[in-house]
Amino acid sequence: MASPTGLDILRKRTTVDCDTMDEQIAKTLGPFQDCTSNQAIAFGELSKPEHADLIRSSVTDAEALSPRFQGVDTAQLAVEIAMVKLALKIAPHIRGYVHIQTNPYESYSTERTVANAFRVVEIFRHLNPAFDTTRICIKIPSTWEGLMACRTLELAGVRTLATTLFTFVQAVLAAEVGCTYIAPYVNQLKVHFEPGFVDPGKLLPLCVSLQKFYESIGAKTQVLPASLTSTDEIYALAGVHHITISPGLLQQLSQPGFTSQTKSLFDADFPKPEAQTSYANRESVYRLEFSRAERGASEEKLTQAINIFCEMQDDLIALMGGKRL
Repeated sequence: MASPTGLDILRKRTTVDCDTMDEQIAKTLGPFQDCTSNQAIAFGELSKPEHADLIRSSVTDAEALSPRFQGVDTAQLAVEIAMVKLALKIAPHIRGYVHIQTNPYESYSTERTVANAFRVVEIFRHLNPAFDTTRICIKIPSTWEGLMACRTLELAGVRTLATTLFTFVQAVLAAEVGCTYIAPYVNQLKVHFEPGFVDPGKLLPLCVSLQKFYESIGAKTQVLPASLTSTDEIYALAGVHHITISPGLLQQLSQPGFTSQTKSLFDADFPKPEAQTSYANRESVYRLEFSRAERGASEEKLTQAINIFCEMQDDLIALMGGKRL
């Protein structure tokens, strides 16, 4: 009998998701529950030569659908269509949600983020009327405006994930507005874009504290850490609700007999989380406390992540034949 893989061992404690839009990864390394994505992942996948026809068809579809979605640039619409097409290709190979991230340029507009999310759902319906749209989860950056959009969407029955989350403050509000998931970024996003950069303040302990806090208040929101850079970080979080893993790390964990000496932080004795302030109807209090978190470092991390995603959105627009902003 074959030795268990690192993924086999991890799955005994945590639900494993794939952080990719490559259907071959889901086919060969599954089973996975959810498939997460963002603008950087979408650009990496759509840049592959085998997706040239998908890009062309997405542009054609966008031109045809433009009258239906007035006020949206055709190239932007093509990006959304292409991302949905990739999600539809991978959906048969996972058991849960397919995640689509909203346009990062809308991160500071609740109204436009909500409109973006509903448009994504309509694109799914247009491309595949038989697809179960309850399997869509919309990823939204954890700004105040983004979290207010999550509240509107969750009330409308659209599942959401609050991404680029770095603080307890954001997590408390995410639970209050009813997010299905939060994605604490263990490492700043720039670790994946700046060679040699190592995050000096990895947020592994925060993931544990947030899950214990959610359990203590009976929140429905689940913790789904993201932006992981090593198998040691992954094993340190064994026991978290969900974890999303990139293809390279999935390949390492899929080797028979893979072992790690890293102990899970969920087996450590963490202090009981204290009751937190309510933020849902106190915007000024929220903004101040978020700005002060880590002496402003958390707000800087969020801004940095949104900027990077905007750059990747520009690259996607260019891929569709549009002009970079």
